[in-house]
Amino acid sequence: MRRSVLIVDDHPGFRSWARALLEMQGYVVVGEAEDGGSAIAAARALQPEVVLLDIRLPDIDGFEVTRRLAREGSEATVVLVSSRDAADYRGQLAYSGARGFIAKADLSATALEAVLTGESGSAPS
Repeated sequence: MRRSVLIVDDHPGFRSWARALLEMQGYVVVGEAEDGGSAIAAARALQPEVVLLDIRLPDIDGFEVTRRLAREGSEATVVLVSSRDAADYRGQLAYSGARGFIAKADLSATALEAVLTGESGSAPS
């Protein structure tokens, strides 16, 4: 299944790597954003099915972006990513409103699909 994805991260190198990885494995990357404000605007304009969203952004953190997208009625499924381990965010992940979490080092189309389909232990409970 070819899902549309918006990649949000303040590091251009990660965005480029994630784009190449996901496109190579069948996802359609419809856009990129480098901060929370532009992520909200891009999600509104592009209406992706999935927002791959870094937690640590320079303006608004990924948790707040997730809340704002939900308040706006966005139908995008949010998957949070971070270079940190999920244990660093345990309490926040459970109440984030995101579908799940993937450590950046573990990102793959398989890991993303597992979170999206609920077959992963990394989804917040």
